[in-house]
Amino acid sequence: MNYLLHILIMICLYIILALSLNFIVGYGGLLSIAHAAFYGIGAYIYALLVLQNVPWLISLIFAVLGASLCAYLIAYPTLKLKGDYFILATIGFQIISFGILYNLIPITRGPYGIAGIPRVSLFGIQLTSIPANFLLFGIFAIGIIFFSWAVYNSPFGRILKSIRENEIATQAFGKNTGGVKIWAFVLASGIAAIAGGLYASYVTYIDPTSFTLDESIFILAIVLVGGSGNLKGPIIGAIFLVVLPEILRFIGISSSYAPNLRQIIYALILIIFVFRRPQGILGEYKLE
Repeated sequence: MNYLLHILIMICLYIILALSLNFIVGYGGLLSIAHAAFYGIGAYIYALLVLQNVPWLISLIFAVLGASLCAYLIAYPTLKLKGDYFILATIGFQIISFGILYNLIPITRGPYGIAGIPRVSLFGIQLTSIPANFLLFGIFAIGIIFFSWAVYNSPFGRILKSIRENEIATQAFGKNTGGVKIWAFVLASGIAAIAGGLYASYVTYIDPTSFTLDESIFILAIVLVGGSGNLKGPIIGAIFLVVLPEILRFIGISSSYAPNLRQIIYALILIIFVFRRPQGILGEYKLE
């Protein structure tokens, strides 16, 4: 039972990450490969604060603010770039952020990681059990789903969608397309930081290898395979790609080969979808 609940917790985690990236990819039409960087920034800020006895909710708020500030500073120059240049800029930021987390040992403890991160406490009760953590992750995932729905259907969401379809026409109507894209980037990064804080509290140990370029590509694959531009696609993508590797456990694949095989399977699935169904399983937008 705990094994199944753990899988559900991971699904909730990646639903939050995929929905947040969908603001940039599915609604903004921008292919970002730096989402794990903001996910990691949120996790580290949260971990460092709670270890200083800052309440978990306040720590989470500061994690969101810290990741959002980093996103704003990065987005302002980066979003002036177009197409492949924007993608390369996000890859560069992802690599730089990993290098900082790995080498800033006095603060992040580098490759040794940060251990002993306290679990979330509600009403004085620490959530140490997996069912309790599933409840916490489920509440946050449902909250992010409703928040995303509200943003998608707001004037801001409609402007962002119009930028995706035709940025020049949107500018012709007097909309500040640059500002809208910046705030979409900031919003997506702040939500990713929430996932980072929750992840740190759940596993109670983080190190830079959890927030690599591979992780950014995996989060992007969830959005592209599930489908971007709506709520259903990222949710389906998270369920599909989180459950898929667990199947390998039941078909006799050696644990020494399973991680590499998992990466190969992810790559093949992504290639198949790019050529055969570029809008994903339930998406409404084809990223070109």
